[in-house]
Amino acid sequence: STDNCGIQSFSIDITDFDCDNIGPNNVILTVVDAYGNSSMATAVVTIAESENPVAITQNVTISLDANGMASITPAQIDNGSTDNCGIMDLSLDIMDFDCSHIGDNTVTLTVTDNYGNSNSSLATVTVEDNTAPVPFIDPLPDINEECTSTPIAPDANDNCAGVILATPDVTF
Repeated sequence: STDNCGIQSFSIDITDFDCDNIGPNNVILTVVDAYGNSSMATAVVTIAESENPVAITQNVTISLDANGMASITPAQIDNGSTDNCGIMDLSLDIMDFDCSHIGDNTVTLTVTDNYGNSNSSLATVTVEDNTAPVPFIDPLPDINEECTSTPIAPDANDNCAGVILATPDVTF
């Protein structure tokens, strides 16, 4: 801006921007000379949001159900992730677990903000099988005192395949 007798002041109508101003914004520049004459012009100020969110995770322990399955949600792994202009989405790379996942499993939480910026963090999901096997001898055979019949070996089903050890507790 120029003036033949000198410029006394410059001012703009918008000086502070926040997340509500992301994108193009019309700003009016007013120039006043030493004698009070003024002129205005409009400029476009484009605000970009390029700051990645902060992904914060927590470890969790889950138990398999009677079918040998368990699931988690991103909210269970998230531990207060933040972003300067708001979070749009939380996602996990692994959400479903089965008997093959017993023990510690590393999952990745990805946090995406309202403007497409993202960041990820790791967490440990410990998968446990706390479901006892279910015996399926029904009805149990009668065993007489003289042991004249051959006992039937006990058998059972389990939510996770594996060796099931039968420990009979029979005394005569």
